[in-house]
Amino acid sequence: MAARLLVLYLLVLVLYMGSTSESAFTKRPNPNPIDIIKSSCKNTRYPVACVESLSRYASVIRESDQQLAITALSVTVSRTKSCASFVNTMAKVKGLKPREYNVVRDCMQNLHDSVDRLNQSVKEFGLVGNKGKGKGKDLVHMSNIQTWVSAAITDQATCLDGFDEAHVGKNLKAAIRPKVVDVSQLTSNALALVNRFASSWRSDMCCAIFVSAGSPWTVIYVV
Repeated sequence: MAARLLVLYLLVLVLYMGSTSESAFTKRPNPNPIDIIKSSCKNTRYPVACVESLSRYASVIRESDQQLAITALSVTVSRTKSCASFVNTMAKVKGLKPREYNVVRDCMQNLHDSVDRLNQSVKEFGLVGNKGKGKGKDLVHMSNIQTWVSAAITDQATCLDGFDEAHVGKNLKAAIRPKVVDVSQLTSNALALVNRFASSWRSDMCCAIFVSAGSPWTVIYVV
């Protein structure tokens, strides 16, 4: 009886080892980077704009959520700079009424502030995961990134508010507003992707307690 059980055990073991070896050496197709982008963009408010803005960078993004977020921010910086440059040109157009000029000027300033905040967030992302600084520092960096991108969205919204005023001409509004809306959508998407990465990043942490100590934030990391 014992001999039969031993034979049965060995047979099961051989079959198990064979199945695991086969699965270990079976080549699995690499995920399509475009599919990864599409899947990630489903979590944003403007998925079509998200996919259109990031698809050309699929070979750089690959399967990295961090690279996806960084690329989304970098693209947003570039587009926001172009928008700010356009608004700056519109501020020099002859025939603007004083109140229209003030709206354009304020918008231009808000867009420049938005660019500064987005640039800062990209630089901060470069500090995430640096060796020797500890996980607590990474949590600070991620918090700063989210704060700056959120502030950039507020800057853009403030710019758009100015064009809702009745004294702004239709032609001026039609020239500037769509470009700012486009930028604000990209920034919103970038924040969603940053939040997605931050969520997965924090899930790997044990515990973190944020203590406000003015600016920047101080983090007490509990293992």
